[in-house]
Amino acid sequence: MNSCACAAYCARDRSAGARAQSPGVPVPSLEIQKGETILAKPVRKPEPRKLISAPARKTDVLPVLTGPSLFESADKIADDSLPKIQTDLGDCTRCKLHKGRNKIVFGDGNPKAELVFVGEGPGADEDAQGLPFVGRAGKLLTQMIEAMGLQRKDVYICNVVKCRPPENRLPEKDEVATCSPFLLRQIDAIAPKVIVCLGSVAVQTLLETHRGVSQFRGQWLEFRGRKLLATYHPAYLLRNPNAKGEVWKDLQKVMAVLGLEVKKGKSS
Repeated sequence: MNSCACAAYCARDRSAGARAQSPGVPVPSLEIQKGETILAKPVRKPEPRKLISAPARKTDVLPVLTGPSLFESADKIADDSLPKIQTDLGDCTRCKLHKGRNKIVFGDGNPKAELVFVGEGPGADEDAQGLPFVGRAGKLLTQMIEAMGLQRKDVYICNVVKCRPPENRLPEKDEVATCSPFLLRQIDAIAPKVIVCLGSVAVQTLLETHRGVSQFRGQWLEFRGRKLLATYHPAYLLRNPNAKGEVWKDLQKVMAVLGLEVKKGKSS
């Protein structure tokens, strides 16, 4: 083999050995001179995108609706009546109060009364007879009504709950929530001119508040477009006779609205 052929053979042999050691695509080696510094290329940060806002569209002005709110409309039943409400109530077992009751105390009085009295719940006498306010507190309420120049048959009397709470305790929240829709239907069906709340439970239920009756007593308030006045419960007056004068002042305000003649000396 001559010298030229030998040199070519050696070159091919070195090339084949290099390929055997580094399979795949060969990576070129970098020869760095002593003292030489390699600078990495700076990475260009992407420019923030520009938000192009669409042209504002002209908003149509909605008409202002008049009339009762959606909440009030949902609660009211067209052509409702006391007999229909009592039928819907039925032999109610919707809350735990039914377990200890004797009779349901729906309400009593004039179905077209201009004045409605709302108490908190039946007591023992009411539970036995099925009529509202027939015990000691009821007798006092009758005297209050007569002092106004009216009879019980002229007004309507009902309670927040229709069954007697055990031991005459206050109705609990779940009991009020279950029974109060029937009270609201009664008020709407009667459509009175004035509602008188007797005690805290009644005013708290109708006004959806936690404040006591003393915070509202003697003030004209509004409930579903009707006048509402809160005063002390007759049972409270039996325990606190000195408060009768304040209640009489409240009743005189009611009498003025109903066009009844105010007579003096009827507060006892």
